[in-house]
Amino acid sequence: MSSTEHKRSAPRAVKTGIITVSTTRSLKDDKSGLWISKHAKKEGHEVVFHQVIPDEIEIITRTVMEVIKDPAPQALLVTGGTGISSKDVTIEAVRPLFTKELTAFGPIFAQLSFEQIDSAAILSRATAGVIEKTILFCMPGSFKACKLACKAIIFPELGHLVHHIHE
Repeated sequence: MSSTEHKRSAPRAVKTGIITVSTTRSLKDDKSGLWISKHAKKEGHEVVFHQVIPDEIEIITRTVMEVIKDPAPQALLVTGGTGISSKDVTIEAVRPLFTKELTAFGPIFAQLSFEQIDSAAILSRATAGVIEKTILFCMPGSFKACKLACKAIIFPELGHLVHHIHE
């Protein structure tokens, strides 16, 4: 079956969760997370969770696992904590949980970022993978980076990915 046929049979609405990893933001001023929520709904997806949590491995890991159990989103979009500073620990918290990693997401995101911000794109460690029956995307916390990842990569493939996970 071609990818076009797969996309036709994929769900149009995906239960989506959003986690913003930040020690400086609150839900009220979570520009990136609020944009993701607004655009997920605009795309026809149901946002079942949105929370801001601190940059701490244990909290990130625990929150991701709790959210995957309940409210059980089909996709979990995590923004923030993907850089190279010592406080950026999102990747370290979630990568060990992956049963499968989407190894193309990071390089594709880096290429698109390079086109916008030049060599600074190497600072991002964006990644994606599957945990149980949930697809998880980790992207930088910057507003522009979230828009780029969601518009160019995540939202166009979300239903298609969920379809494959639940085959």
